[in-house]
Amino acid sequence: MAQKIFAFSIRKDEEPYVKEWANEHPDIDVDYTDKLLTPETAALAKGADGVVVYQQLDYTPDTLQALADEGITKMSLRNVGVDNIDMAKAKELSFEITNVPVYSPNAIAEHAAIQTARILRQTKVMDEKIAKGDLRWAPTIGHEVRDQVIGVVGTGHIGRVYMQIMEGYGAKVIAYDPFENPELKAKGYYVDNLDDLYRQATVISLHVPATKENYHMINADSIAKMRDGVTLVNCSRGALVDTDAVIKALDSGKIFGFVMDTYENEVGIFNADWEGKDFPDARLNDLIHRPNVLVTPHTAFYTTHAVRNMVIKAFDNNLELVKGEKADTPVKVG
Repeated sequence: MAQKIFAFSIRKDEEPYVKEWANEHPDIDVDYTDKLLTPETAALAKGADGVVVYQQLDYTPDTLQALADEGITKMSLRNVGVDNIDMAKAKELSFEITNVPVYSPNAIAEHAAIQTARILRQTKVMDEKIAKGDLRWAPTIGHEVRDQVIGVVGTGHIGRVYMQIMEGYGAKVIAYDPFENPELKAKGYYVDNLDDLYRQATVISLHVPATKENYHMINADSIAKMRDGVTLVNCSRGALVDTDAVIKALDSGKIFGFVMDTYENEVGIFNADWEGKDFPDARLNDLIHRPNVLVTPHTAFYTTHAVRNMVIKAFDNNLELVKGEKADTPVKVG
């Protein structure tokens, strides 16, 4: 009997890559749904040896139990983050889990870089003026990227690509990471601590994971240490930023501009259509309509290149699991 892999929450843009993988593995039975994995939908995977998943919803104990009740304990995420998995329950049920830690650093880094340049050149303000027929220059004067000191917090795959792009503009780049990259260290990029970075940088871009230690690392105290008129870029995780503190700093002018692709309360709001409906978050609505804030709904990753890699790699990982082989990118469970 052929082994079977079932995928949840497959979007239309992912379907071609699911079919591509299935065509290249005719010996594997592949099926999928556009529904999210929940305790109720887990039964759709009945008869499967493993599942491929991606969602913002939590993988709750009930959800994991429902999969285990179907005899499925091999789960491959199409994304990086695993903070929404109840690891204690996963360990209890002997789940094997994989993720896709690197699918396209360029996708996120490019988005962060483009938005950084846009906020500095005040393109949102100028676009809105032009749309109304106002073609006057002043007072919408831009700042050149090359005149900035770019402070990069986190020098993993994404942070390093962002650094390269910013240097391509001609900007000075400094960085902080408790786990220093030897090559970057040899070239003298690192400052000694975050306070040094806050003191020097005119643009600060975050490229770190959402951990307990990093929760609200951007807060009233850290903002107070930054230069006046700083630009803040967050294309990593919403939980890194105390949104209320940033709003106060935007109001005072301490922060010149804010790029946000993630938001601490984004689940249930991002990737939904609110046109003609009551918007559920007044604070986010305020940010969206500020001239010096660029909001995108967690779409920095969203490119054809990245989506294909996420799908193909997740299915490759799951196949290794169901065959009893060692997966390339396992997640520590428990």
